[in-house]
Amino acid sequence: MTNVRNDQLLQDFYAAFAARDGDRMAASYAPAATFSDPVFVGLHGAEPGAMWRMLTAQATDLKVELLDRSTRDDRGAATWRATYTFSQTGRRVVNLVDSSFRFDNGLIAEQRDEFDFWRWARQALGPLGLCLGWSPLVRGTVRRRARASLDRFLASHPGV
Repeated sequence: MTNVRNDQLLQDFYAAFAARDGDRMAASYAPAATFSDPVFVGLHGAEPGAMWRMLTAQATDLKVELLDRSTRDDRGAATWRATYTFSQTGRRVVNLVDSSFRFDNGLIAEQRDEFDFWRWARQALGPLGLCLGWSPLVRGTVRRRARASLDRFLASHPGV
């Protein structure tokens, strides 16, 4: 059976994402939350919220569409699409993402996002992504740059 409270949380979370409201997204996470996706791996505590604050603050043309969602007990899932310009290359990206959630006391305790990294890399990085987007070298470089950006954001926004 659908968990109404958690279903509303997902609706609110993705509405905040579509509105580029990183603060509202961050407020959806439990204090000890964890997050992972193919780029941002192993985030915990305040880091998931800070990541969304950073990404939504940098977005200039972000469009987010919640395509499907479901909740049951303390678990949930969502499928969503983000369309945006990747700031490092100026290339247009349309990324389809499947998210899984575990909820605790009306907040997101765990989130895991999955998407086709090679497809993303082909769009975001152009010829480099097309030729090498499947490789651990490119994935590792993208992860290190993303982590460094998040670390800079956290350092410049103490208490976030």
